[in-house]
Amino acid sequence: IRPYLILELEMGCSLWNWHVKAKHGFSNLTGIDYSKAAVELTVNILEEEVADFLNPSAELKGFDACIDKGTFDAISLSPEDREEAKKCYVNSLKTVVQPGGFFIITSCNWTKEQLLQIFRAGTLTYWHIS
Repeated sequence: IRPYLILELEMGCSLWNWHVKAKHGFSNLTGIDYSKAAVELTVNILEEEVADFLNPSAELKGFDACIDKGTFDAISLSPEDREEAKKCYVNSLKTVVQPGGFFIITSCNWTKEQLLQIFRAGTLTYWHIS
């Protein structure tokens, strides 16, 4: 059985990543961010490799789950080309998560219906947990 691969968006300083690693024994976690400042902070603190989610490299793929704790909110509310940024996010998500994988998102800016409309455009399967 291969290890479960998890991608965390908006890694900040990867505290969630490290909490899960320590508490539950996961070792195949990758944290990325679109914010240059967040990436620089993480590199300085943890000395990890970095990647740009909106421009994923060919190696950034095959994840079983992708967790977003606010990246989509920040990107989609940015004053710079919001609609294009949302499309780019959905396309990147389709690239990095393998078929049948999970996408877990928390949002304080979008309703369930709005999120479903946005992510259906990328033909993602979804479940909603209340």
